[in-house]
Amino acid sequence: MSRIVLGVAGGVAAYKAALLLRALTEAGHDVRVVPTPGALHFVGAATFEALSGHPVTTDVWSDVPEVAHVRIGQTADLVVVAPATADLLARAAAGRADDLLTATLLTAHCPVVFVPAMHTEMWLHPATQDNVATLRRRGSVVLPPAVGRLTGPDSGPGRLPEPHDVAALAQVALTAGPDALRADLAGRRVVVSAGGTREPLDPVRYLGNRSSGKQGWALARVAAARGADVTLVAANVDLPAPFGVRVVPVGTAEELRAAVLAEAPDADVVVMTAAVADFRPATVAAAKLKKKDDPAEVPEVRLVRNPDVLAELVTKRAAGQLVVGFAAETGDADGDVLAHARAKLARKGCDLLVVNDVSGGGVFGRPDNAAVVLAADGSATQVPHGSKDAVAAAVWQTVLPRLA
Repeated sequence: MSRIVLGVAGGVAAYKAALLLRALTEAGHDVRVVPTPGALHFVGAATFEALSGHPVTTDVWSDVPEVAHVRIGQTADLVVVAPATADLLARAAAGRADDLLTATLLTAHCPVVFVPAMHTEMWLHPATQDNVATLRRRGSVVLPPAVGRLTGPDSGPGRLPEPHDVAALAQVALTAGPDALRADLAGRRVVVSAGGTREPLDPVRYLGNRSSGKQGWALARVAAARGADVTLVAANVDLPAPFGVRVVPVGTAEELRAAVLAEAPDADVVVMTAAVADFRPATVAAAKLKKKDDPAEVPEVRLVRNPDVLAELVTKRAAGQLVVGFAAETGDADGDVLAHARAKLARKGCDLLVVNDVSGGGVFGRPDNAAVVLAADGSATQVPHGSKDAVAAAVWQTVLPRLA
């Protein structure tokens, strides 16, 4: 069980901190909430105490014998401040210790993640940007804010990301460290495909696969957290869009091909996570195929090959663009998983191939994964078992040196 400090600053987005707290505790973490006095104007201490099981205070004068303003930070495995207001970022950057939360930040030796939330003008103000740069230079993670509806009728950058996104990224910082979320993709454009295509047989039925899209979602979420401009081409995925990511929904392999080829030309990296159907029915029935009374009378479905989107991306890529493929493999009489994957890497011609061993169906739809990243230069990088966001962070760690 990890000890997490959830700092809550005084912004209207503080109500989302209760949902984040629930997500973190349900994941098995011991969470202590440390709000600012302003935060308690939005969410009462009783709510945080009930959800965390710990007392809540804002000042350094409570529990004096325990020296809480020192002990809380010293014993934490992770500190997440959500929302982090412009005022909180300024006080943290200046090294202030005028309440329990800022004192805790000064004594924490663990990863610290700030999740900003404020009006657009405040986020873009040079003072706030300087404070963000200072905190990042010192090793803290400062996530980019989401873009969307703010207080009142205003919209723009400054919205707090949704709690499920923050919880997933907090887990990455906890397990992989703050370097896994540093803002090193800023200025880069990334295209990720995710999910599984569906090839219609008739108006009711289709040929599909078991891909949930969760690994592609994680790759897009982590890339956005690291500052990239991310477009996610999503094939039949029923998940809320990751914050900071533009989603292009598609259905079939042909639709996915058209969308990816349209988005790819100005991308620095294209990641083909989607499970694209190799074949589709040669014809699609205009009406539902009916079951006949004669059990021997079974319709035959003739298949034709779909275009190879990954291979086409490789042949059409711009100078300097990296193309990353994914391979869900099983071993057979002709070779093991890595043998098949190396043959696929050579055949496709992409720069990297992320290999999943899907024997027994243990990857599809699950929250965790493990992988091997094969490179065109012959190297292989083992990605240990962990959350799909942690796997995504490891993949980006492998991609980044090649972008240089």
